[in-house]
Amino acid sequence: MRYKRPVSVCNETASDLAGEIVAALSAASIVFKQENEYSQRLLKKAEQIYEITAKEDRIHRAITYTTIDACGGEARKFYGSSGYKDELVWAATWLFFATGNHTFLDYATTNFAAAADDETTTYKGIFYWNNKLAANAVLFTRLRFFRDLGFPYENGLALSTNMIDQLMCSYLSKQNFNRTPGGLILLSPGTGGPLQFAATASFLSKLYNDYLTLFRRSSWNCTNDGFSLEMLQSFSTSQINYILGDNPRKMSYMVGFGDHYPTHVHHRTASIPWDGQYHSCAEGDRWLHSQDQNPSVLLGAMVAGPDQFDDFSDEREKTWFTEPSIAGNAGLVAALIAHHDPPRSSASNGPNLGLDIMGIFEKVHLNS
Repeated sequence: MRYKRPVSVCNETASDLAGEIVAALSAASIVFKQENEYSQRLLKKAEQIYEITAKEDRIHRAITYTTIDACGGEARKFYGSSGYKDELVWAATWLFFATGNHTFLDYATTNFAAAADDETTTYKGIFYWNNKLAANAVLFTRLRFFRDLGFPYENGLALSTNMIDQLMCSYLSKQNFNRTPGGLILLSPGTGGPLQFAATASFLSKLYNDYLTLFRRSSWNCTNDGFSLEMLQSFSTSQINYILGDNPRKMSYMVGFGDHYPTHVHHRTASIPWDGQYHSCAEGDRWLHSQDQNPSVLLGAMVAGPDQFDDFSDEREKTWFTEPSIAGNAGLVAALIAHHDPPRSSASNGPNLGLDIMGIFEKVHLNS
């Protein structure tokens, strides 16, 4: 298709976007640590961007990327940003793991509570592109459980563990979040696209379940209830199974998986046949409104998902049912990887959950 592809240039501050970039580069430097030169390039660039962003925060010039039209105006109605503090904490946390520099951990733990105070009620406890706090709390808890740094970090890290304990309780108690009759958790009812939130809930709960298993903690208490690891594992698995077809419609919401999946996905490339011609957006409308199945299978894409009654309409024009997104699929892939538990080796004397527990702490040492 031929249509405008505007490029946004952020000449002024865009703290949330910069924080995301820093976190991604820092995490990638850990993943590619065996390729030392490349890993160091990633880390150097992450530190450079972080220094600019942290300076803006110190002098109170930090703002979101969607504040300025030239930077994020085009994205505002699709990916509007509600704040930047969680992204700066996210960036500092990953930089700490990548470098072992306690300056970054100081910033992250000091500012975590302030970021939590700014968390919007609608998306409280939800891990998605606009909110990193729940995932950050899981990372902090991992640090507290397996590489406890003690004073002066204990209180800040304990706050994170308490937050995650309460979040897991809210997943299981059914008091904070509603569910569809078929069992899909509705973390943000009324906003559409429930599967992306259920996928990240499955991801975080599986990670936390693994941490508790390795930490030899079999259960924990909430305000009025107690929960076991088996209950947490069951919840985590149920959300992925729902997405993949264990639901009232027996519909796999991952395109190409199973025998029954959406065939009218709201996606230009999948719905417009390749005929050797380039078509404008206006010309593409005939395929948008077509009743024909997509000529191309968008293999692996997770659509937005059903409504609160488990109903789903496989119609291309109804984006709240059939539109996939990279952000949504990222959570699904993370959850699927988390649920892949490699078989235990004969030499293992404990659970093998596919976690390299200490690998992320290679650069982390007690502060002297």
